[in-house]
Amino acid sequence: MGHNLIHDQKGARMSIKSDRWIRCMAMSMGMIEPFAEGQVRPGVISYGVSSYGYDLRVGRNFKVFTNVYNSIVDPKNFDPKSFVDIETDVCTIPPNSFALAGSVEYFRIPRNVLTVCLGKSTYARCGIIVNVTPFEPEWEGHVTLEISNTTPLPAKIYANEGLAQVLFFESDEECEVSYKDKKGKYQAQRGVTLPRL
Repeated sequence: MGHNLIHDQKGARMSIKSDRWIRCMAMSMGMIEPFAEGQVRPGVISYGVSSYGYDLRVGRNFKVFTNVYNSIVDPKNFDPKSFVDIETDVCTIPPNSFALAGSVEYFRIPRNVLTVCLGKSTYARCGIIVNVTPFEPEWEGHVTLEISNTTPLPAKIYANEGLAQVLFFESDEECEVSYKDKKGKYQAQRGVTLPRL
């Protein structure tokens, strides 16, 4: 098996896509809007297309976790009072806490593509973990980003700068049912979206 291939049980192949493919899909079908070329920007946590991925930016709207109301975190009955809404260029996440934020970019994933999204090493090396579930085939929307501060100190997150890298895997066969087909609950989400049942 080559380094760029993942095989499923039926023998279908998935390969990681290059900067050339990402650029082409962004320009021809609006897969990433707005789309940023290059990555190196002095004084800024990098974002934009890379060799085999795209570094997305975090937007200015954050929902920072608070225990002021002593709510219970229940994914089946989520209490929006668990968060404080903040719009800022620099968000400070309290120690051992987390925040939700939305990506600057709006994504439209093709039917035969699945993505994996990983936090950037600049943040990871500071104890800040970014968790994002895969973007499923034909999902579209702003990405809701889960940002955890695992440190005992407050941590800064810089809006409009890079936060996580998206890797695109294209299959040589289309799925039978896409996210759009099953009318997924997070389809076409805009901004920061809280848990839905």
